[in-house]
Amino acid sequence: MVIKQEEKNGILTLSIAGRLDAVSSVEADKEFNRILDAGKDKLLINLKELEYISSAGLRVLLVVAKRMQQKGGKVCLCTLAENVKEVFEISGFSSIFKIFDKEEDGALFVK
Repeated sequence: MVIKQEEKNGILTLSIAGRLDAVSSVEADKEFNRILDAGKDKLLINLKELEYISSAGLRVLLVVAKRMQQKGGKVCLCTLAENVKEVFEISGFSSIFKIFDKEEDGALFVK
């Protein structure tokens, strides 16, 4: 798993590539905590290159969503691959997150 960061106009875009599973979720959790502890309150999570997500990966994203809600921030997901999108729909996570097909639409939401 690789997490790339890009900040533009006060919005932090995180692009996650590879697998977000039991092994990589530990690293992802640390990275998200570091970002949230730094006070970031506008997150756009691009999952275009995410090949696989497990329940451990879903838990990491759920914790991010809860922390953002507590601090009054905004977070959304964009450009999910079909297999990842299916996991979100089956698990019910598609009702927890705002999910956009295009990164630009997600950026407008978190702005």
